[in-house]
Amino acid sequence: MAEAKDYTGGCHCGRVRYEVKMALGEAVTCNCSMCAKKGSMLTFVGAKDFKLLQGEDQLTDYQFHKKVIHHLFCKVCGVTSFARGEGPQGPMCAVNVRCLDGVDLESVPTKQYNGRAL
Repeated sequence: MAEAKDYTGGCHCGRVRYEVKMALGEAVTCNCSMCAKKGSMLTFVGAKDFKLLQGEDQLTDYQFHKKVIHHLFCKVCGVTSFARGEGPQGPMCAVNVRCLDGVDLESVPTKQYNGRAL
């Protein structure tokens, strides 16, 4: 397993910025109606390991299906760089690996999740 380290990330226009502490291992791609259209590559961390640095006032919330995940996107550029929700171990953040600074996406292994079946 990869060692935990600090990453920074955010949206395209830079109004939303965050830092996250995690061991970046396998990421998830999903074929649900939302992820398939956005092309997200996700990893999940406990809410305590995620810190929004700026842009809370730039975020718009979208919920669908069971309405348990807050799909947050920048109201200026439209990029969804992270989401908030309740995971099996409590409050969590889903971080879009594609929005992390300096990550070589080709080196991140991915696993396909069949969200369409839910």
